[in-house]
Amino acid sequence: MSLLIFISCIGYFGFHFYQVKQFERFANDVTVSSDKKPEAEKVDVPVDFDKLKNANPDIYAWINIPEVNVDYPILQGDSNEYYLNHTVNGKWSAYGSIYTEDYNKKDFSDFNTLIYGHNMKNGTMFGSLKKYRDASFFEENRYINIYLENRILKYEIFAACTWDDKHILASRNFDLAENRTAYLEEICSVRDMNSQIKKDLEVTADDKIITLSTCMNDKSKRFLVSGVLVYDSQNP
Repeated sequence: MSLLIFISCIGYFGFHFYQVKQFERFANDVTVSSDKKPEAEKVDVPVDFDKLKNANPDIYAWINIPEVNVDYPILQGDSNEYYLNHTVNGKWSAYGSIYTEDYNKKDFSDFNTLIYGHNMKNGTMFGSLKKYRDASFFEENRYINIYLENRILKYEIFAACTWDDKHILASRNFDLAENRTAYLEEICSVRDMNSQIKKDLEVTADDKIITLSTCMNDKSKRFLVSGVLVYDSQNP
């Protein structure tokens, strides 16, 4: 019995290791050097979106946070749950993918774009976001890059905090300015040992923000890393 359990464990972890290596090869194939010269009137986006779209048309953006080794495509499928447990190649995996839901448009024009990823124990996907619980790391590692086809967005992180498991977009109407303000005030008022807030960075209801959301050991909680748009290559 012990031998069978051991063999099963080896097979399980071997399978997921294989999936991680598959994704790494995929990522290396579509990310290109940012040293290339940009074409006329085009932004020098360091991702080959032609290859991405050929691989999977649900891929529409790329997220990059160098300090925590977050470097993944962002997907949005016909089903909001699909990429919770499917890879960019459409194969089932506990790792899932980095994805958004149809509550958000794909041009990041919403007040708050929610980006989801699993909190993997090996640090992949959004498993490395837990580093932002440390005050020094939070202060020293500030930026999130989002790449779109012919567009670059940069966000400055203003909060990393624990949150409840209520669906942020389904439970709030962000069309109303007062609701946007109330949400920001709620985020910035969080006080616990696992949360960090950039108090000297002003964020208002007129800004555009992204929220990276991942699970915690406590299933009733989420860990959020929020950033405010500080650069858009379309409006530099």
